[in-house]
Amino acid sequence: MRSPASGAQPLRWLASAPAVLLAGIAQTLSFSPFEWWWLQLLSLAVLAHATASAMPRRAALMGWLYAVGWLVSGFWWLYISMHDYGGMHPALAALAVLVLAALLGLYYAAAMALWARLRTGRPGWDVALWAACWLGAELARGLVFTGFPWIASGYAHAVGPLAAWAPWIGVYGLCALAAAVAGAAALWVQDQSLRARSAVSALVILLALVPHLLPDQFTRSTGTLQVSLLQPNVPQEIKFNPDRLSLQLHSLVRQLTEARGALVVTPESVLPLSRDQISDGYWAALRDALQPASAASAPALDAAERAALIGIFVGDEASGYVNSVVALPSGATEGAAASAAAGYLYGKRHLLPFGEIIPPGFHWFVNLMNIPLADQARGRSTEAFAFGGQRLRPLVCYEDLFGEDIVSSMVGPLAATVFVNVSNLAWFGRWLVQDQHLQFSQMRAIEFQRPVIRSTNTGATAVVDHHGQITARLPPQTTGVLEASVEGRVGETPYARWLAACGLWPLIAVALTVVTAAAFIGPSSRPQRARRP
Repeated sequence: MRSPASGAQPLRWLASAPAVLLAGIAQTLSFSPFEWWWLQLLSLAVLAHATASAMPRRAALMGWLYAVGWLVSGFWWLYISMHDYGGMHPALAALAVLVLAALLGLYYAAAMALWARLRTGRPGWDVALWAACWLGAELARGLVFTGFPWIASGYAHAVGPLAAWAPWIGVYGLCALAAAVAGAAALWVQDQSLRARSAVSALVILLALVPHLLPDQFTRSTGTLQVSLLQPNVPQEIKFNPDRLSLQLHSLVRQLTEARGALVVTPESVLPLSRDQISDGYWAALRDALQPASAASAPALDAAERAALIGIFVGDEASGYVNSVVALPSGATEGAAASAAAGYLYGKRHLLPFGEIIPPGFHWFVNLMNIPLADQARGRSTEAFAFGGQRLRPLVCYEDLFGEDIVSSMVGPLAATVFVNVSNLAWFGRWLVQDQHLQFSQMRAIEFQRPVIRSTNTGATAVVDHHGQITARLPPQTTGVLEASVEGRVGETPYARWLAACGLWPLIAVALTVVTAAAFIGPSSRPQRARRP
């Protein structure tokens, strides 16, 4: 990208540090519940404009400020878990959120410094280089140290014209695509020549229209399943309180009794105990609770064929506890169906740093909080639960942020037909976090063209179809059972095929190729540019 032309001088204020910080905050507004996807492009264009002719050091500062504004405003709710439920001092909890954002912001600082150092002065190359550097930062945040890709920029485009690219390139591909559009928009402002503006306009129109000219249906129906999704709405401050445990146990039996679906799904850790701590009598009561509504609720199935997926911990102090989902057949279910359901167990594999696994050297930090089960064991199973003509793939809480981890369940003869997310977001309050997590489920649905059913403690309990559309949802912070029908799907999107075969390496290779090519063009081919001090 070239330095701003004289006609663009009134926009020079956009290159200031306060403007870049505000642009980062504005990017948060592009995600759910606002879903202003266009704002994501504009805010990123501000960063592209601010770094278009900056020296590497200044570009790094701008990238870091943008990321800090974006990430602090995007996951400030971590403060709630650390202070309200972890008992951490307010100042220390706020500082912890800021430090996390500051550290993650270093990826974007490095990306912008690299972009500033390798700019070629050729508009086409520079737009591609800008997108490649941004993609590299997003991939680093999502993969390094187990990854924390919460509100990666591509998620803003679970809605809008770029969403049609998701079955082809996935969320990280959308990160790069959005960056390219934003970089082109910055070029459109900076270079006022008719040739440059025509090229940029053509590029944006092409990116918006191409996926609509390509095939868009890659999966086919496997029939429908009636489901009951439970939302107990248990406040986090009493969830692990032994004095309130009896009430929770009775409430679960009542909700199972009221549920009408063939499959009942509970939230993550709906039983805040390990399986060994649950008496056989209570387990039998849960099975029996599935019986009364079976004949009326599931006419397409045998009246005895009902099951539930129950969130519970499995393990002990010696081997570690695993945040798990176990299948429970109804008391009337007999034969092979009962054996398959009774033997099914899924354990969470991708653990949340500090919440479920403690990185080496950070036990002192976790000891400042009063959070139970802060260091957990990993599950091992990746198999889907076969039931009612569907294959249901459980995902515990934020596991659904990692499509590269779950793609193996989306290909082959035993591919899953439905995603089942079970979560407990009561740790983080109501604002933003529930809607953001629901948007991640929408992206997974579009990428793999699979429906997602979600059972959560306090919200967002919902059904998302294979197009990423929310077809049913319970209001947050309410107690209820969402009765719905979900249509399973089988088949492979282009994204699922190449992701299963190569992982994210094709995107990494594209980013490295563009950066390497820009480096080989070399400074000698760059036109002289005005640089900011």
